[in-house]
Amino acid sequence: MSRYDCIFGMSIVASPPHSVPGPSPAGKVGRADNVPLPVRRTPAWKTALQEAIRDPAELCRVLDLPREVVERTAAAARLFGLLVPRGFVARMQKGDPNDPLLRQVLPLDAETLDVPGFIADPVGDGDAKIAPGLLQKYAGRALLIVTGACAVHCRYCFRRHFPYSEAAERGRPWEEAVAAIRRDSAIHEIILSGGDPLTLSDGRLAALARRLAAIPHLTRLRIHSRLPIVLPERVCDEFLNWFARSRLTGVMVVHANHPAEIDDSVAAAFSRLASAGVPILNQAVLLRGVNDSSEVLAELCEKLADLRVMPYYLHQLDRVAGAAHFEVPQDEGLRIIAELRRRLPGYAVPRYVREVTGAPSKMPLESRL
Repeated sequence: MSRYDCIFGMSIVASPPHSVPGPSPAGKVGRADNVPLPVRRTPAWKTALQEAIRDPAELCRVLDLPREVVERTAAAARLFGLLVPRGFVARMQKGDPNDPLLRQVLPLDAETLDVPGFIADPVGDGDAKIAPGLLQKYAGRALLIVTGACAVHCRYCFRRHFPYSEAAERGRPWEEAVAAIRRDSAIHEIILSGGDPLTLSDGRLAALARRLAAIPHLTRLRIHSRLPIVLPERVCDEFLNWFARSRLTGVMVVHANHPAEIDDSVAAAFSRLASAGVPILNQAVLLRGVNDSSEVLAELCEKLADLRVMPYYLHQLDRVAGAAHFEVPQDEGLRIIAELRRRLPGYAVPRYVREVTGAPSKMPLESRL
């Protein structure tokens, strides 16, 4: 998604790595109690994010794609920059401009077309704002946009035009949002979103989680993140130490669209989450040229279920400006879901839904089957 550090398509620029001090000079110690200063190390996930690919030409070179592919990226990349971790790129097929993982991140000229019905805010985020960075659309839960940064720029992102600079709270972060949550005892669950909340440090996230856990009427803390898929190093001990041990019941919602996204490193991240007692759900988006077949989605759903991740939602594409070329007709989606129901156990079939502005919940589409 386009996010606060990458507003209106500008790629995020990760903070420079922490400096790592060299060894103390002979006879020197770092503290008065003769204990050397600890070496500060940059977490592996931050290093991987700093090394992510931001140049379409570089991405095409890495994947051995022809020059004409690069030429088709320029205009769209100026509107919404490229950002993709190298570990995710390594799962793509070299030489294939139609690779389903590549299609999700490669800027294309089609994004520059003005298509009727495709708008900047297709899900009504602007109307749902109740405090800076805090949205409420559905009863009992609220969504807190904690950052504008992401680890990957998905070309179909429904918040690619979101005004993160306007949503951000000035001064003390999240103060008004937390106060609004505290005042409303009908809210029981907080969803951390963005951007991607896991681009923030564990220190900042843990501090926010403690503030939320101190609100008596809250019971659950849900995180929506693409990082366990595109940057699985992020599911580290520091993260699990605060998320799995909070008073609030933690729920992780990840986002994978194609079975090729799930390699051994992602499986290991899922295992760490599940072994820590964190329920894991997956949201996918039905995307033309990516997963618009029952065979691909069946493989994805079975792979997820085998790894203790429950397929949760299959979203009909949110009609955001710049993503029209990804849209699959709803009738085709219904046929795919019907085939999944014939092939898979019920718990492995996601709910096919559309988000409708002003509706009290996600709108189920399968009632037409």
